[in-house]
Amino acid sequence: MQNYQYIERVVDLTDASKNIIYNMPVEAAKELIRSGSPADVRKIDGQFALVSVDGKTVRIARSIGRPVRYFIAKLIDGPCLVIAERIDEIHTWLKNEGLDDQFHPSYTRMAPAHYVTELALLGCPDPNPTYSRFFMPERNSMPKNITEIGETYIRAVYREISKWLQHVATDGPIGVSFSGGIDSGSVFLLTYHAMLQLGMNPSRLKAFTLSIDGGGADVAQARHFLESLNLALFHEPIEVTASDIDWRETIRVVEDYKDLDVQAAAMNLALCKGIRARYPEWRFLLDGDGGDENLKDYPIEENPELTIRSVLNNLMLYQEGWGVESIKHSLTYSGGLSRGYARTCTTVQSCGFEGFSPYTLPNVIEIAEAIPYIELTDWQHDRLYSLKGEIVSAGVQAVTGMQMPVFEKRRFQHGVSAEGTIKKLFPKNQQTYRRFFNSLYE
Repeated sequence: MQNYQYIERVVDLTDASKNIIYNMPVEAAKELIRSGSPADVRKIDGQFALVSVDGKTVRIARSIGRPVRYFIAKLIDGPCLVIAERIDEIHTWLKNEGLDDQFHPSYTRMAPAHYVTELALLGCPDPNPTYSRFFMPERNSMPKNITEIGETYIRAVYREISKWLQHVATDGPIGVSFSGGIDSGSVFLLTYHAMLQLGMNPSRLKAFTLSIDGGGADVAQARHFLESLNLALFHEPIEVTASDIDWRETIRVVEDYKDLDVQAAAMNLALCKGIRARYPEWRFLLDGDGGDENLKDYPIEENPELTIRSVLNNLMLYQEGWGVESIKHSLTYSGGLSRGYARTCTTVQSCGFEGFSPYTLPNVIEIAEAIPYIELTDWQHDRLYSLKGEIVSAGVQAVTGMQMPVFEKRRFQHGVSAEGTIKKLFPKNQQTYRRFFNSLYE
């Protein structure tokens, strides 16, 4: 009997130009991934989604800022691994190859951030992927000193913004998605300060604030924030109407159905469309996504699956979810912001912008995880929620010399419209989102 030899095929549809790697060429970074050593992969400085092929072994590594998916199709001669940034890209490729009858969106998988995902293309059936963590920050290692913590944390953010300005956004206008909240406020001030320190013209900078039908508290908050620092000339509201908000279109763009993420993404999509309509040539947008996750600033009471002990005891819970070895780990999606960052990157990219979220970088998250949360909060919810403002404002003042205003936390979708508008614009039941998402491929 003849021994049949399977032939594996790898189709990499990812866009290498979207990688931002500061300390080595992309090919050198891929070689580190090919080695299979997690310690080597951690040496890559920047945000990336990289694929390395070594015979029948394929390795994928990504940071939070670069979601990537894969799908294994079956050919007569062997398996075909298709890797792309989006589900619809995979579906389109399969359709063009006459293989779309094998496709269902739930058969795709998202590589989790901070891991090397390894797949062995052995034939039928292909084994499950294995995961090797390449980013393991040390927890609770900083002293119990808010001033020191703030300066260390925000200086890490500042370094990432400075590198991005010097290597990526070297010319042209730069916008910040700006509510005047802690995350967007700190990103704006750090970018402004970095541009001055680097000898760049700060007139390139704008702070864009979304307003739906002239409502929402964010515009007034953003204006007050900037006026208090004599920076009001940088502010530009973007006004849209409620009819511009389309949750169905948002699901097509984001390729997910989690209600809060879809709501936030719908607002970001409206903001990006408004900026694009006003400025056809605009290229760069910054935002503060990841700031809440880093400093664990979500209302625990709103999520029945969480307690303050689970939040403070689990490594990067908000960034990664329950972990790849957890029973709650989805086969289709990764967890936490590793999954949720699609709300930002897909909406920005769909309007032709290059986005950057400095709070999502491993060098920043590493400092955030070193904060001794338990010592600082003594397991008290109110102390945890107040911690973020104390840390970030102390850090911004230490790095820039500016006293940053701190306002009460408010979700993006709640700050851009009048009270009650969100309930009218979005379904009440998450199953409605899920059903619509599945209908896209029926």
